[in-house]
Amino acid sequence: QVALVESGGGLVRPGGSLRLSCTSSEITFSSYATSWYRQAPLKERELVATVLITGDSTNYHDSVKGRFTVSRVNDKNTVYLQMNDLKPEDTAVYYCRALRRVRGLIDDHWGHGTQVTVSS
Repeated sequence: QVALVESGGGLVRPGGSLRLSCTSSEITFSSYATSWYRQAPLKERELVATVLITGDSTNYHDSVKGRFTVSRVNDKNTVYLQMNDLKPEDTAVYYCRALRRVRGLIDDHWGHGTQVTVSS
């Protein structure tokens, strides 16, 4: 099982910022669409942001548009989620996912998550 490793979570006050990182020693992110998901207690996992294989096309959940930025640095084989103006409702475990289709087969990898807590 290929491992994706998230880091950068923590406790931050409302209005603060965090930058999450997702790395892998086993896959190359430039060959995948890479996404950040989050799951709050008692809620379903939701898609937060995606950077497509091209690296220059991104998508965001409406609730984070203008506050979060997803990016990929190929030289570091790392995907980032810059989170600004954090709100208590952003509190969740954040997961990284790398997904591609190869000859009709789904190649899908997840990390174990990093906790983000926004609280005063």
